[in-house]
Amino acid sequence: MTIDRSTAKFLTEMAEDGRKPIHESTPPDARAFASKIADLAGPAPEMVRVEERTVEGADCEATLRILVPFERPRGVLVYYHGGGWVTGSADEYDTVARKLAERTSCAIVLVEYRLAPEYRYPTAVDDSFMALEWVGEHVREIVGQDVPLIVAGDGAGGNLAAVTAIRARDRNGPSVALQVLIYPVTDADFARPSYLDADNELLLTREAMIWYWNHYLPEGYRRNEPDASPLHTENLQGLPPAVILTAEHDVLRDEGEAYAARLEEAGVPTNLQRYAGQMHGFFTLLMLPGSELGFQQVVKSVRACIVRARRASSTG
Repeated sequence: MTIDRSTAKFLTEMAEDGRKPIHESTPPDARAFASKIADLAGPAPEMVRVEERTVEGADCEATLRILVPFERPRGVLVYYHGGGWVTGSADEYDTVARKLAERTSCAIVLVEYRLAPEYRYPTAVDDSFMALEWVGEHVREIVGQDVPLIVAGDGAGGNLAAVTAIRARDRNGPSVALQVLIYPVTDADFARPSYLDADNELLLTREAMIWYWNHYLPEGYRRNEPDASPLHTENLQGLPPAVILTAEHDVLRDEGEAYAARLEEAGVPTNLQRYAGQMHGFFTLLMLPGSELGFQQVVKSVRACIVRARRASSTG
């Protein structure tokens, strides 16, 4: 299937902008482009409360933006933004997060971890897990009651969500009720078929992913470490249920689906959906119709998680 018409039009407009490809850009250039794309998100819903917190630990630091849609939300969702560990910010994801908060009835905690190349691997992982631990300890303070704790992210943020879910299991971290992985980075194998398919060379390319990895973790021999590539985690048993979204025309498609297969083999309930005619980035490109389809799946999954948690609590 070819890319959908709205996406094709968007790509044409981006091509007319005359920007350099990511792999020929500097990190500041790439960040400026990401900010420009984020400006297209449109107006954001009002929240009943917005808070900024800076949390610090041993060699860790993260800024948290807490978005509360109404009093006593039904869940807390910790969201890790995408951008190849090099770009992205809470400001750029503010509209996406507010819409998620409004539609899922959850408080959203946007995690602004430190970026590469200024802060290379495993800084983003350490910052992200520390943020999850802090949120887990302050759920009642955030929403006023005990509610399910969910992790989510897109692209590199999906990578961090997957890794923090594993760390939470292995390091006696907070109980995670659901992991939502949106076209996640799970490996660093650039020879997968989805990387070599010319039809997938769109907003994110093979060369761009190599560029991102080179900034984030230049030592190639370390990229198979589970904290970098969760697909290489030996044991995936006992992880929280997973919702995984992939895009048909995305270089990351195969590794996201391979991770879903590994989770299923480990007995982890996994809901995988490949979005036909979509490219990497479709979820956060709110002006495109494919984004709404992805939102519907995520919202439905989060609400189902909350219902399951309430039933379990009442039964207990």
